[in-house]
Amino acid sequence: MYFDLPLEQLQQYLPERNEPADFDRFWSQTLDQACSHPLEARFEPVETGLALVDFLDVTFNGYGGQPVKGWLALPHGRSGTLACVVEYIGYGGGRGLPYDWLLWSNAGYAHFVMDMRGQGSSWRIGATPDFEPQGSSPQYPGFMTRGILDPQTYYYRRVFTDAVRAIEAARSHPAVDPGRVAVAGGSQGGGISLAAAGLVPDLAVAMPDVPFLCHYRRATEIVDTHPYREISLFCKNHRDKIETVFRTLAYFDGVNFATRARASALFSAGLMDDICPPSTVFAAYNHYAGPKQIRTWAYNQHEGGQTFQVAEQVQFLKRHFA
Repeated sequence: MYFDLPLEQLQQYLPERNEPADFDRFWSQTLDQACSHPLEARFEPVETGLALVDFLDVTFNGYGGQPVKGWLALPHGRSGTLACVVEYIGYGGGRGLPYDWLLWSNAGYAHFVMDMRGQGSSWRIGATPDFEPQGSSPQYPGFMTRGILDPQTYYYRRVFTDAVRAIEAARSHPAVDPGRVAVAGGSQGGGISLAAAGLVPDLAVAMPDVPFLCHYRRATEIVDTHPYREISLFCKNHRDKIETVFRTLAYFDGVNFATRARASALFSAGLMDDICPPSTVFAAYNHYAGPKQIRTWAYNQHEGGQTFQVAEQVQFLKRHFA
């Protein structure tokens, strides 16, 4: 059922942003620290038995110089350099197996899939551990409150840094045209793609699909579904840390990254989505600074448009990378 704002109000929903004064300095210092470590992107061919797609097992150094895994899929028999889709994965999932990633290479693109540190056991296997800082604060089970009492130790500081380094790794491969890179992902992956678009100024395209990690406080106040409920339950027990929690989350809010993004964007929202409420998606969309459009799915929840949205994305990329 509809529980959030009507579509007419969603289209005008432009909430005040809660942005730390040192937001840009925080991220500049974070990425500078990451760049002090060599990227060392390694690409190892994988025998999959597939005739039309070549897969490479990727390892690159992300946050803290720590190794992050991924896949690079390339159309077999390609010539010249290719536009590339860098994709981030939904909450709890990992990079899985090559057979999970056949769409974008079959559309003629290079496709770089970043594994999720510490995840990959809920619904698709992963291969990258989270090298959690020693002395991290207590957390509710899951990833949403890992290190949440300090932005320096918060889990998504590491993930968003990995996401930027993944773009660098994709661009380092000779088959990829560095000037034609898109970021994409659904749910958590959509939120990460928004962060990447705000942190990497020369991306061509961003496709946040039903994005998570946006407008956190409103999300925790209007839905009681996981993963946002992890934050709510942490605050329920740590009653004296609520403002500290949301002060940290402000450094990782897709709404704040959206104001810095310039890539051409295609968003999506399920208007009955009780996991990533539509108002949280529209908060990021309406603040998004680059060219943008959004596809809404009136009777869908967090699944959004699924293959209908994929069809929209294929055409969107075709127009931008023709």
